[in-house]
Amino acid sequence: MRLCRFVSTDPSVKEVKVVRHTGADAGIITLALDRPKAKNALSRSLVTEFRSALDEIRSDQHARVVIVQSLVPGVFCAGADLKERATMTPAEVEQFLYSVKMAFKELESLPQPTIAALDGAALGGGFEMSLCCDLRVAGPRALLGLPETSLAIIPGAGGTLRLTRLIGASRTKALVFTARRLGPFPALSMGIINDVVEASECMDDKDTGDHSLGYQRALEWAREILPNGPIAVRMAKRSIDHASAVDPATGLDIEQLCYAQVIPTQDRMEGLRAFKEKRKPVYKGC
Repeated sequence: MRLCRFVSTDPSVKEVKVVRHTGADAGIITLALDRPKAKNALSRSLVTEFRSALDEIRSDQHARVVIVQSLVPGVFCAGADLKERATMTPAEVEQFLYSVKMAFKELESLPQPTIAALDGAALGGGFEMSLCCDLRVAGPRALLGLPETSLAIIPGAGGTLRLTRLIGASRTKALVFTARRLGPFPALSMGIINDVVEASECMDDKDTGDHSLGYQRALEWAREILPNGPIAVRMAKRSIDHASAVDPATGLDIEQLCYAQVIPTQDRMEGLRAFKEKRKPVYKGC
């Protein structure tokens, strides 16, 4: 398995780290959650740092693929910080939920393709965060669910909407009403995640065990996306994102508008030249 090479760009960030990969992986960014004492629970400080990191990534013209990862073994994100929530007034709860919703909307609307690497529990808000990514890849320890009804509340950061769009109303109701938690293979069969890696597939990776297999597989997906035209990938994402929210005629119009954005690019001409010359294209994102 190829090891990733990276450099951290902001040592002052403690709970959310932005990692820019180098060498052959240049263009891949890992957005890493690192709040081990609270299992990456969504606190005011973590959400603030998360939104700041998204702003940084959004304006990075060299960023081609983004992986959202946890650096805490056994957990992706445990959802809301219930201890902190208990100290909030109703008005503060409402304000905090708005901030979380905006953070997730900003993740969902990143122009780059995003991959959630799930190597542990992604429950409640953690699962909702993963639903904001374009792809979800799971390791053998992944555990997914929206358990809010067991706490006498409901998903409050877009989970009912995004999961319904992904797997349909009936299946979403079944998961939310029962507060059921899913392992990686049931989630794969329901269409919630795109890929699962088993521990047996990477028995030679003795250094990492199986706590980061989802991340390693997410890197494989990112490396498969990386060589393709970055403007084309972004425009494809924009067109697909609109497809499920509009009528077919409008969706086709949006696709045409997105296609128009790639026609004048140098990358499109490079693709044609490379095809003619029977070589791999080298895209520069212009």
